Amino acid sequence: MNDITIERAPRGWLLRTACIVPRPLDEVFPFFADAMNLERITPPLVRLRVLTPAPIVMRQGLLIDYWLRIRGVPVHWQTEITAWEPQRRFVDEQRRGPYKFWRHEHTFEACEGGTRMVDEVHYGVPGGRLVNWLLVGRDVRKIFAYRQQALRDIFF
Repeated sequence: MNDITIERAPRGWLLRTACIVPRPLDEVFPFFADAMNLERITPPLVRLRVLTPAPIVMRQGLLIDYWLRIRGVPVHWQTEITAWEPQRRFVDEQRRGPYKFWRHEHTFEACEGGTRMVDEVHYGVPGGRLVNWLLVGRDVRKIFAYRQQALRDIFF
């Protein structure tokens, strides 16, 4: 597993993380194509629940609704799948929620030892740099660190 980095980007911040999962691409990608698995890889403190009824058939243009808690505050979040390329990548973008904007690109590629997965999240927050430094950046980093541990538990 690689480190999680967050750096300043145009209009906000960019989180990057990558890991190699010791499973073939045709096993790893379907796990991420099932939106219900997001509940399994999100920290319990966030209490994320997918509201869109299952089964969810992933495709470009799909809207997915969630309920979660951010620092104890209940939030309705909606994302749209804006790119869908099975076995290669997909992108979800916030349409309604707590961020000024959120664009999360997930990429997958077969590699020696399994599947390389990369997450790039470009996001903006109300309150700008100070709010990101004090709260949001730390929270996003923790969520993705938990996600890496959950993936380790599931796939290793």
